[in-house]
Amino acid sequence: MSLVKENNTVKVNYTGKLSDGQIFDSSEGKEPLEFTLGKGQLIPGFEKGVLNMKLNEKKTISIPKEEAYGDVIAELIHEVEKAHLPEEIKPEVGMGLISKSPDGQEMNLMVVEVKDQTIVVDGNHPLAGKDLIFDVEIVAIS
Repeated sequence: MSLVKENNTVKVNYTGKLSDGQIFDSSEGKEPLEFTLGKGQLIPGFEKGVLNMKLNEKKTISIPKEEAYGDVIAELIHEVEKAHLPEEIKPEVGMGLISKSPDGQEMNLMVVEVKDQTIVVDGNHPLAGKDLIFDVEIVAIS
């Protein structure tokens, strides 16, 4: 029987949940997720969790934040003057923004607070600081 090993290309059906049971992502109704182990395409805890699984095996993988998106980094949270935003942008909590550094590098930001003269933006991954749970089924190994 074939087992998932390093460098295998694998297809999985999955549902990702937070520790409170809230679903944040799922392959339900979509094509299975395809990836090659060892290429760094997915968070480390997910890759570790599917290693040595068998074809058609189902499993629940608990991934601590350290093997997911890490801790929240306070330095990635900034308060920005509304005057620095393009005039057509009306910031709202939950809105995504893209910031460009002087060297042209882009950073995805999320508006987390709107004040009278400023907004607070967070450059952390939305799942940073969270432990994750994935229900996984191996549907192909090659």
